[in-house]
Amino acid sequence: MTVLDLNTNEYHTYYKNYIDLAIGNELISGLQTSLDKTVTFLESIPDNKLEYRYADGKWTIKEIIQHLMDAEVVFAYRALRFARNDKTELPGFDENFYAEMSSANKKTKADLLSSYRALRLFTINLFKSFDSQTLQNIGTASNSKMSVRALGFVIIGHETHHCKVIKERYLDN
Repeated sequence: MTVLDLNTNEYHTYYKNYIDLAIGNELISGLQTSLDKTVTFLESIPDNKLEYRYADGKWTIKEIIQHLMDAEVVFAYRALRFARNDKTELPGFDENFYAEMSSANKKTKADLLSSYRALRLFTINLFKSFDSQTLQNIGTASNSKMSVRALGFVIIGHETHHCKVIKERYLDN
C-alpha cells in the first residue's frame, strides 16, 4: 500500500505536507527506509552541532530527535487506538511543551539513536500487524479525522521534514 492509495478524506489538510513527503513509499518499506536513512544522517552530524540552535527559542538537534520520537509515539498510539476501532476522540499534544520537558540535551547521541531505533522497530511491527481493512479504519485526534495508514505515512513525512530542516538550518550554516 502506497501513499498514493490514500484518499484526502483520510487526513486533515494540516498533514498534507507530511503525506506529500512520503510519496513514492510503500508503508512498511517506507518506515524501514526512513529508519535507515535517518540513522545514517543523524550519525553523520558532528557532536558539536547537536546542541546548536540556529536562533533563540529554536530547538537543538537533540531536541528535534526527541521530538521525532515523541511524535512517533503519539502517532503510533493513535494508530493503535484507531486500528482497534476505538471511537474515543483523542486530544492533541503541545510539541513545544514536550520538547521543553524532554531533557533531550542531557542525553547522549548514542542513547537518542538507540531509543529511536527501538521505537521505529516497534512502529514497523505495529503497522505490520494491521491488515488492509484495519489500515483504513478512521478515528479522530486533534479534532481531525485520520486513518491508520495515513498515520504511518505521516510518521515517514514528518521525519523527512525535520531531517530537511536540520540540513538546511543547522548544518548548511
